[in-house]
Amino acid sequence: MAEEHVNDAVEIPTRLLVESMIREDATIDAGELYTVAAALGMSDQQVRLHIRRLVTDGQITQEGRGRRALLRVGGQMLGSIEPNIEFVGLMYDQDRGAAPWDGIWHLVAFAVPETRRQARDAVRDGIVGLGGAAIQGGLYVSPNSWEPYVEDLADRLDIGGHLTRLTTTDLRVGELDSPRQIAAHLWPLDKIAAGHERLLAVTQARLDRLAGPRELSRSQILTMLVELAAEFTRASEPDPLLPPELLPQPWPGTRARSALAACWAQLMPLRSMPDWPRMFYHYADVIERVTAGAEGIETAGGQAIRTAG
Repeated sequence: MAEEHVNDAVEIPTRLLVESMIREDATIDAGELYTVAAALGMSDQQVRLHIRRLVTDGQITQEGRGRRALLRVGGQMLGSIEPNIEFVGLMYDQDRGAAPWDGIWHLVAFAVPETRRQARDAVRDGIVGLGGAAIQGGLYVSPNSWEPYVEDLADRLDIGGHLTRLTTTDLRVGELDSPRQIAAHLWPLDKIAAGHERLLAVTQARLDRLAGPRELSRSQILTMLVELAAEFTRASEPDPLLPPELLPQPWPGTRARSALAACWAQLMPLRSMPDWPRMFYHYADVIERVTAGAEGIETAGGQAIRTAG
């Protein structure tokens, strides 16, 4: 029976659900997949059609039929939703003051010819994906040391000769010269903060369930794992990871990540049990590593949660 969600329901795309259910041996138990899908408000038909498309595309193979089927996943899908430990580590370092800003702005400009429009679009999207903000046409800035990532992007697109890189401690954008004002002008902080507020609400609701008197079934825990990973991804992807010195305080991202770490801490005992999705083990390992020793965040052991079935 599906859990009742009121204000904390998480919207999960069908593909993300399927990817979230991949186990360490690159298989998916179709029965568990359909059960979690139902808990998330998806119909069997919706999941069945998506599986059929993945089989047709050669991304998975299917052994058996319906809920008794075993799905085998190809390499293309593996690792697609696993967290990047380097970026997650930076988030938590910033939250606990272990990565203070040095006051340096990092800029990159590009002038890719019209004949290479596809590469030009790709480098622009890649720079924005790395947290860059456009100052004006072809000129982007970040407060973080992103040069290795920008250079790797340029190498992959073979446009290194069209890039200019520079750093400065003296940045003025229009009439703005205060770093915090510049950040508020260049990045959509209200929208980013709203995503973290949403993550906080979702995570807090799951913490309350873990601490509640009801035993949690395996399918309920699986549903929770998918929801947490999806909402964390949704909140984190548009976040440029600006240093706290550039953000309004208190910043909701800090509270949301602290709650998320506490939630995963409560789930840590599950690592000794077999056949959980590989996504769970990766998130548990990453959260434990990057929050180790962080004051105010329980990161290891935790209260053993009650499970049923």
